[in-house]
Amino acid sequence: MKRLNHVAIIMDGNGRWANRRKQKRAYGHYHGAINLFKIAKFAQTQGIKILTVFAFSTENWKRPKDEIDYLTKKPIEYYHKHKDLIDELTYRIKFIGDLTKFSSNLQAVMNEIEEKTKHNQTMLLNICANYGGQSELIKASSKGNIADNLLIKEPVDLLIRTGGEMRISNFLLWQSAYAELYFTKTYWPGFRPRNLLKAIKTYYKRHRRFGGLT
Repeated sequence: MKRLNHVAIIMDGNGRWANRRKQKRAYGHYHGAINLFKIAKFAQTQGIKILTVFAFSTENWKRPKDEIDYLTKKPIEYYHKHKDLIDELTYRIKFIGDLTKFSSNLQAVMNEIEEKTKHNQTMLLNICANYGGQSELIKASSKGNIADNLLIKEPVDLLIRTGGEMRISNFLLWQSAYAELYFTKTYWPGFRPRNLLKAIKTYYKRHRRFGGLT
């Protein structure tokens, strides 16, 4: 079994998690964001070198305006309120996608986070924002060799989706060609380190043949 190097997560179910608690969807997004840093911290302890998460897709612009406003404006507020926490991180953060669609203020926050963490080496956390796998492939192919022009070049070993849906929703299409898929009904804000550990253990029980024979 190939060592688990790159884990990707579709962080689904924030809104439904909030609805079950009779809260607004924004409540779920807030707790989903907090959970991301808890899971990233635990992922480091498991020897994972790259963690890539789907935070905002190119299709998410179709959502209600108040939800989009929350997802694109609140991170700015939270960052300025808790920016000292970024200084404590030991892993690098990189934002992946067409970031030009976001406000200049949000882009500035993203750039500042990347700059603050660029020398951290324990793990790379890719946060995909305004990202879509199909558009990535179209742009990469227009530049020549697809593999050389991808936004993320490392192949995914394990792709996890929370929230109960069983599809990859235009996420890392090229990179996940041979990924092991793991689906769980647990909503993202309730996805704990023990849930990630269970997914990792499942990964190591599988046999990856890549089209060949063992």
